[in-house]
Amino acid sequence: MGRKFDYLGDVEAFVAVVEHGSFTAGAVALSTTASVLSRAVARLETRLGRQLLQRTTRRLGLTDAGRRYLEQARSAFSQFEDAGREMLGQEGELAGRVRLSVPTTYGHYRLPPLLARFAQLYPQVQVALNITNRNVDLVAEGFDLAIRLGHLPDSGLVARKLEDAPLLLVASPQYVKRMGAPQTVEDLHHHVCLPFMMPSTGRLAPWIFRDGGCDRDWVPGSRFEISDDVLGVVSLAEQGVGICQSYEFIVRDRIQQGRLVEVLPQLRGRSRPFSVVYAPHRHQSAAARALIDLLSNPGG
Repeated sequence: MGRKFDYLGDVEAFVAVVEHGSFTAGAVALSTTASVLSRAVARLETRLGRQLLQRTTRRLGLTDAGRRYLEQARSAFSQFEDAGREMLGQEGELAGRVRLSVPTTYGHYRLPPLLARFAQLYPQVQVALNITNRNVDLVAEGFDLAIRLGHLPDSGLVARKLEDAPLLLVASPQYVKRMGAPQTVEDLHHHVCLPFMMPSTGRLAPWIFRDGGCDRDWVPGSRFEISDDVLGVVSLAEQGVGICQSYEFIVRDRIQQGRLVEVLPQLRGRSRPFSVVYAPHRHQSAAARALIDLLSNPGG
């Protein structure tokens, strides 16, 4: 009887090509050649009777069958790794690789101390961190987990809330001295506001207030429209350009240092949630589970 899993090398080649974006880069990672990987993927496609990759002169993409197979292959390899670690015994150090995608706000201001602690607890775990304001496709792009902002649609992902982050309005002391401090929401019409354009919709994100005990959403108008990196509104406000709304955890130090001041503090009271999300049907490695647990319970 022949070997039942003699094609696992071809599966590994397929996963490497996808994760590294090309046959050439995958070959470097596996210390082989692009032609060897090309033949391996072709053999796998023949075995499965399905095209897994769409090859063009400019890019490499996954077919629908390829996306499904990639997810299952990653899950299987992850279970192999977990099984090996389990055989090392309870005293063996946790090891592996975790791919995590986070927005710039969390990536710069919340995540660093958490990852520093994670690195101390699990020095053998490699973390591949992607900082972007684009919502990545966890399954298709091979991410183990992601941190997302806001109330999440019914996407089929498992979500664990990390925190409700309070929002407030800030401006530089120089701006307030030059333009005066607004006293009401209506006063903001006479000020330079710094709105952020949401990448998912192309629309300006509303500023959210609690005004007289009632929740209020207000869309600022301005000759400035900041897109892609929401931290840009804070940088502009710090330079005296105008007023922005941001998370307290981002502007707290700047306020304490006198680089920003809060305006309209009576409109505080609203927040937006941050959550860690992952695919429910994908087998999570022990390393990924450990990172999820630390993010969800940083004081534990």
